[in-house]
Amino acid sequence: MAGKGAKATSAKATEKEKGKKAPASRSSRTGPQEDPAPKKDVYQLFAEKVRDNKQLESRWAIMQETRVEYFRGKDFTTFIKTHPEVREILGLDKYMEAEDIVNTLLSKNLVIRCDRLWKTVRPGKKKLSSWPAHLEIHQEQVFTENDGFYAWMFLKRRTLWQTILSFVWPLFALAVCLFPVYPYQCKIVVLYSCAGALLFIVSLLLLRAAIFGVLWVLLGKRVWFFPNINAEETTFRELLRFWPEKDEGERPKWTSRLFYATVAVLVILLLRHHAPDEAARAR
Repeated sequence: MAGKGAKATSAKATEKEKGKKAPASRSSRTGPQEDPAPKKDVYQLFAEKVRDNKQLESRWAIMQETRVEYFRGKDFTTFIKTHPEVREILGLDKYMEAEDIVNTLLSKNLVIRCDRLWKTVRPGKKKLSSWPAHLEIHQEQVFTENDGFYAWMFLKRRTLWQTILSFVWPLFALAVCLFPVYPYQCKIVVLYSCAGALLFIVSLLLLRAAIFGVLWVLLGKRVWFFPNINAEETTFRELLRFWPEKDEGERPKWTSRLFYATVAVLVILLLRHHAPDEAARAR
């Protein structure tokens, strides 16, 4: 009996030890540490930092019916030389040349090399535009400094104003749909506001054309004050531009300037002759 009791106590002791060891073994089987989240590519961070930097000049253009933001190769080379601190984010690759950096961005599909859509000089122009408004994908996806254009291929980080507008636009659309049920006074306010905005746009276009015509006839210069609000590639930054860009066109002949000046004077005299008199305006 004593032997049986000793066996029973030893069996219970072994079961307790197994029970104590079981949680440790279970945790060792089912509790491996999760893999850390993959870090963002340093070239992705570098591209976002460079794109947000206002020192690198860039423009907007149309490529395959899509608006893209692009920069020139020579501007990128100058930017890297004058702002070496932006390369610190690349780590061991921060000593790479601008050509190698752009080629890496091309291989990672962060940028794409483009070419101007129209490669011939337009009539009345001396040379091709420095910033073409229409682009196409270049066949050779390698960096070139002189005549290379490169468009960003990733979505830019949304700014605070874009986030606010994303909530405002649906409310604005809902307000437009509810216009028929507006009170009469609200309809009058909306009507005059739209008429005033339309009058402002038409007046701005006429003033812009008048200034261009006078300077073109007198000086032979193509000077466009105010932005072209009808252009599809116009950005919000360009809408606030007042001073004109550099005229790259060829100076027109004096005969054509004299012809158009004569036509303008005849049109003004014709309109003045058929204008209603004071009595007619009073009636």
